[in-house]
Amino acid sequence: MPQVHFLDVTNRDGVQTARTGLSKFGKTMVNFYLARLGVAQSEIGFPFLFHEVPYVKAQVALAEAGAFGELRLSGWCRGVVEDVEKAAPLGLKHYNLSISTSDYMIQNKFRGRLDREGIIREMTAAVRAAKAAGAQTVGVNAEDGSRTGDGFLLEFAAAAKEAGADRVRYCDTIGGDTPDRIRERFAKLATAVALPIETHCHNDLGMAVANSVSGALGDLDAGQDAWINTCVNGIGERSGNADLLSTILAFEHGFGLEAKIGDALDLSWARRFGMWAAYALGQPLPYNQVGVGRNAFAHESGIHADGALKDHGNYELYDEATLGPFPEDWHARAGRVVLTGEYGGKAGFRHVMDGLGVEVREEDLAFRLVQLCNAMTGRPLTDDELRLIATYPRELSLLFPGHEG
Repeated sequence: MPQVHFLDVTNRDGVQTARTGLSKFGKTMVNFYLARLGVAQSEIGFPFLFHEVPYVKAQVALAEAGAFGELRLSGWCRGVVEDVEKAAPLGLKHYNLSISTSDYMIQNKFRGRLDREGIIREMTAAVRAAKAAGAQTVGVNAEDGSRTGDGFLLEFAAAAKEAGADRVRYCDTIGGDTPDRIRERFAKLATAVALPIETHCHNDLGMAVANSVSGALGDLDAGQDAWINTCVNGIGERSGNADLLSTILAFEHGFGLEAKIGDALDLSWARRFGMWAAYALGQPLPYNQVGVGRNAFAHESGIHADGALKDHGNYELYDEATLGPFPEDWHARAGRVVLTGEYGGKAGFRHVMDGLGVEVREEDLAFRLVQLCNAMTGRPLTDDELRLIATYPRELSLLFPGHEG
């Protein structure tokens, strides 16, 4: 039976959100939380960019040390051989290679540099290069797929499959697709090419989650697995991407959705991840944010309050306890508190770690990393961040060339 999988792109599309940013240590924490949630794959960033190289090396080392469980790490590259050749030595085993496919972008973005034949030529060469370099899976992204005609989209997907691609990513790049349309297109394309078609939906019309669910159902209609791209808290370029938690909850609780999730999800980490991301990104959560917003389980009106007091199921679709507790981190304590960070000393470091009940490996290196990570993020480190540093200092030190343990 075909299954639904989640491929989160917070560390690639999400970090491209304008007027925000995430440190390399912050991106590491995204992978940590995705692993705890049980998500199948994280698109960790851009391995062909010079400033991502130490970060990618650290993620590979952390994965090999067991810090990320079964989470698969993938890199995003443009659909050109040059990017793949730069990325290959870093040790990633999964890739998504992206190139624009719509006539609109051929005319207004490439402006004569590439035509349809050139797009397929560059894409297939990049796929073959990735496979030759040892990639276990390669997804090929049809950027602006929602504005690409059916004929060329099929030609593109078939060429990708012949070159060795394992999936095709259908990108609703400008967020204009609609649920009925995308389900039909996914079903036709997945049937014709006999490959899973990934959803990558933007929220410009407020339908990213609905479109992601519908596109996935089109895959299942065709007998193929579905791979859904998401971002934590729905962040992303312009109006954002499909929200990770909302999409998961839709498949777990949406009426009439008879779909099997293929990932062993643990939503007890959902609130910790959502609140951490809001803190790290400097983007406060809307009160009505699905699952993790301040009002997600709040009731005031008389009829609702009466019903919820009798049985919360009267007015709540799912139990808030499944999403885990809200964090109560050391750094957020009121009153007298000793913190550890960029300008702290060993006494404060030991006090905090002892208070958290953390066993610190390689104390001198871990202490130095606390200082470096605090300097990188510019904010107090959270309990989960401190625990990760204490447990994997040698691997995390790769984030900081010249400070490796």
